[in-house]
Amino acid sequence: MFEVLLILGFTILLFIWGKFPPDVVALISMLALFLVGTLDLTETLSGFSNPTVIMIAALFIIGEGLSRTGWTALAGQKFVSWAGSSIPKLLVIVTLGSSLLSGFVSNTGTVAALLPVTVSAAWNAATVPSKLLMPIAFGSNTGGLLTLTGTPPNIIASNALLEQGVEGFSFFEFGLIGLPLLIITLLYFRYLGYRLLPTNKSKHRPVNLDSEMHKWIKDYSIGDNVYRFRIRSMSPLINTKIRDWDFEKKHKVSIMRLRRRHPNPLKKIPLFVEFPTPDTEMRYHDIITVKGKAEDVDQMMLTYKLGVIPLKPTNDELKEELINQEVGLSQMIITPNSAFVGNTVPLGMYLDQAGIQLLGGSRNNTALKDTFITIKPGDAFIIRGSWKAIEDLQKAYEHLVISGSPEAMAKNVDKLTPRSYIALGTLLLMIVLLVFKLMPGAVAALLCAGILMLSGCVPITKAYKRISWTSVVMIAAMIPMGLALQKTGIAKWTANSLVDYLGSLHPIVLLGGIFLLTTALSQTINNSATAVLMAPIALAAAATLGVSPKPYMIAVAVSASTAFLTPVGTTTNAMVMAAADYRFIDYVRVGAPLLLLFFITTLILVPIIWPF
Repeated sequence: MFEVLLILGFTILLFIWGKFPPDVVALISMLALFLVGTLDLTETLSGFSNPTVIMIAALFIIGEGLSRTGWTALAGQKFVSWAGSSIPKLLVIVTLGSSLLSGFVSNTGTVAALLPVTVSAAWNAATVPSKLLMPIAFGSNTGGLLTLTGTPPNIIASNALLEQGVEGFSFFEFGLIGLPLLIITLLYFRYLGYRLLPTNKSKHRPVNLDSEMHKWIKDYSIGDNVYRFRIRSMSPLINTKIRDWDFEKKHKVSIMRLRRRHPNPLKKIPLFVEFPTPDTEMRYHDIITVKGKAEDVDQMMLTYKLGVIPLKPTNDELKEELINQEVGLSQMIITPNSAFVGNTVPLGMYLDQAGIQLLGGSRNNTALKDTFITIKPGDAFIIRGSWKAIEDLQKAYEHLVISGSPEAMAKNVDKLTPRSYIALGTLLLMIVLLVFKLMPGAVAALLCAGILMLSGCVPITKAYKRISWTSVVMIAAMIPMGLALQKTGIAKWTANSLVDYLGSLHPIVLLGGIFLLTTALSQTINNSATAVLMAPIALAAAATLGVSPKPYMIAVAVSASTAFLTPVGTTTNAMVMAAADYRFIDYVRVGAPLLLLFFITTLILVPIIWPF
């Protein structure tokens, strides 16, 4: 018993110190339990086959699918547009939005999607980011309590009950306590928390995809010479490939986008071909967007019997034409040592080898108008291609500067595609499977993650990279600690102590003790690790007192998500700290009243909803 307590204490100190990543700390703890002989090999590695761990890993892929297909970006944009310039309304909407999103998407993914639009909205509403960012971080933590899959502690608590032969929590059961807590959070920030939030001045306006695109369209004259045609019934282009006609050499015109009037999913004919390649086949009634000089475009229209469709080159319409989750724009700057210096390239043309299109160029802050450009150091180009092609270009050439992260920019595109609806349908499928308990949670999550990968919503090559392996490994490596606490009797001893000192007074007093102990740990230790540590203690306490374990497990899940007092309690707290220039004391000042409200609400509602 002494060895386990020593290892546990050392583990907590390492978590608080923060010198090593939390997954490394958890692995050290797991190995130490094996080396001192507390656990055998099977027990030591049991966490890595635990359904909880597998389900959490799959949920990262599902959340990534929603981000990659535009749902989180679209939701963020809608929240901001609904609020307009009203600061109180904006505060409530972004807090509510982060809460609702985090019920289905990871807290980290939710804050990552909302952070840039919230910062931009703060500027537009004549306020500062520090008045809005802490609410979206706390809101995401609270929103995780709306559903079973909203946050890992919920899954850990439910699975701990199942392992004891007790019925787990249903998918929306957490919402019975999560919804009241969400309402309290909204009212708190609207009437009290807003006054406690600091007003930290910031001189740097945010850079977001919309503003960047509008700037590029203007500075590089991208809207010039863009036209749209319809392939008529007498056109010779029907059922031929783009490479058959060599438009770029013969007419100095490039095809930027193709829209099918007659898509056929069964034959894998999509509605849009966002980035046509030389092998793209043209069909009757297709609408093609092209770029070229007026006289060249006129000649092309007459030669191929095309019908003109008016195109107003406004920034928003051009954005609609040029980017989505698959295809995007980026700025490429040529450095003096680049292999491209001295090469002559056709501006506006498709570069087959790189898989990109040069939409515009600039030299000395002046847009380049010539068809062929001899590249010089310092030249800047706007390139268009698949986000992957842009990313690969950045990796392939050392002396190119690509503006921003293509992958991160792709997630800020709020335009929906057919894959967006596949991702949403997959999420709804998982909810149905879990609500009606048609299959185990881990299997349902794996099935839905597989659908997202096979459908291309999350590229298979990216799927494993999007899993937060630090969190997954940490949870898996901390599960043996919970087993050791049970095996050595420490969990039972702690539970007996809680029962002796608190349970004898009343089960609600014991509930409060478990809440306070859990929330104290969660301020410095990852909430998943906290839940893993406290679950066996709460179960043992309930068994000793002879009452239902459900109210105590709910208390563990809720209090593990109340890391409101420190910036290191959750990743989301840390994410907004730098963006809003928060200090440590800001979290204490704003978070302490909210934590007290959560504590009181839990003690009142949990015994009513889940009787002892």
